[in-house]
Amino acid sequence: MNRRDFIQSLAWAGLFAQTGCSTISRALDGGMGTPSREGKSMAGFHAEPIPLLRVGFIGVGHRGPGHVRSLSRLPNVEIRAIGDLYEDRVNKQIKFLTDAKKPEPKGYFGSPDAWKAICERDDIDLIYICTPWLWHTPMAVYAMQCGKHVVMEVPAAVTVEQCWELVDTSEKTRRHCMMLENCCYGENEMLALSLCRKGVLGELVHGEAAYLHDLSHSKLNEESTGGYQGQWRLEWTKQHTGNPYPTHGLGPVAQYMNINRGDRFDYLTSISSDVFRMPQLGAAKYGENSPQAKYSYYRQGDMNTTIIRTYRGRTILVEHDTTSPAPYSRINTIKGTKGILSDYPLRVALLPNPHNWMDAKQLEELKQKYGHPLWQKNGNAAKAHGGHGGMDFLLNLRLCYCLQNGLPLDMDVYDAASWSSLVELTERSVLGGGKPVDIPDFTRGGWKTAEPLGIVNV
Repeated sequence: MNRRDFIQSLAWAGLFAQTGCSTISRALDGGMGTPSREGKSMAGFHAEPIPLLRVGFIGVGHRGPGHVRSLSRLPNVEIRAIGDLYEDRVNKQIKFLTDAKKPEPKGYFGSPDAWKAICERDDIDLIYICTPWLWHTPMAVYAMQCGKHVVMEVPAAVTVEQCWELVDTSEKTRRHCMMLENCCYGENEMLALSLCRKGVLGELVHGEAAYLHDLSHSKLNEESTGGYQGQWRLEWTKQHTGNPYPTHGLGPVAQYMNINRGDRFDYLTSISSDVFRMPQLGAAKYGENSPQAKYSYYRQGDMNTTIIRTYRGRTILVEHDTTSPAPYSRINTIKGTKGILSDYPLRVALLPNPHNWMDAKQLEELKQKYGHPLWQKNGNAAKAHGGHGGMDFLLNLRLCYCLQNGLPLDMDVYDAASWSSLVELTERSVLGGGKPVDIPDFTRGGWKTAEPLGIVNV
């Protein structure tokens, strides 16, 4: 296939049919319930140590190249294979590695199934997936079935059924399956986690999370002018509502609250605004009579607002807006019985002075006292190597360290499933007029005894 033929073959409905997914998967009250476990729980799972970690990359378009560079700087990590639909992308990453005096990986390109050959190699330990959303689950499942640990970009899945498929496959194969939620390694997010773990904020009550990022022009642009391959993000906007990208803000808050490790998501309610800005931009770019200028062309409202209630009675606000012209924010707020941390910009207020934010001096002293050791030890290197302010580097540093030393990963398959399940569940709630929707317990009760994520280091 040439590029155009392949892109055309990725029509949304066709890809869902190919991967066995429906746009909205089987309703929870329609017999799905909680499937019985055929494997073993992956909570706290220790795999055999892998002193020399051999990696195969699938997808080196938007996110893949940054991760290739990040992993190339880590000790005892070798990238053995790089695959992408486009030969020029593969060759560019191979050249980068050989120029850096790294072993030359084998390139895979051209065929839509070339990625399978990477998974089937017997000299690879970890499959690294950086493809468009709809490919994450089918590629991850195949990789685990081939005996590989797997990580994938966010979200890990786009339907509840896919979430269960990831969980079931990980449990059966005893392979790690982790979503690459880099925001869990942001400096302020890790400071907040440290404050929570050390009881500085008291008993946690409420969190606020978001992905507020104006991507409107990127969605409308073609790939040659900075858009997404085949305009896949625009295609989602045309066919879906709800929150399609919840995990950047939600992941850190879920870690603060020990979700899947002492608490779990119980249910959510979600509403979306109407469509406002995209037709205006579509008219400006394609003409007032173009399909892109019509309000009926889009389903995803400009703003989605979701409220989650946890089993332990906490609440989480999750917002999504990739259309409105506004500064970037993940909100990143966590409230407890002793105080609050709120981000963008970073502010903290604690008892006995909860009505006033700390001044700059007090905030710096707090950061020095409670800053996360992963950042305190490796922050300068992370910032020097880059990747979203250093969070990408720390994610990969910690990931590879855990695999090389046989340690449980900081995020497991249950996190990938529960955080990603909002993609479908918010849409279901929106289509039901904001009706509450239950969130499955992907741990099958394991959250009651699973150990919380501690203050980790390398």
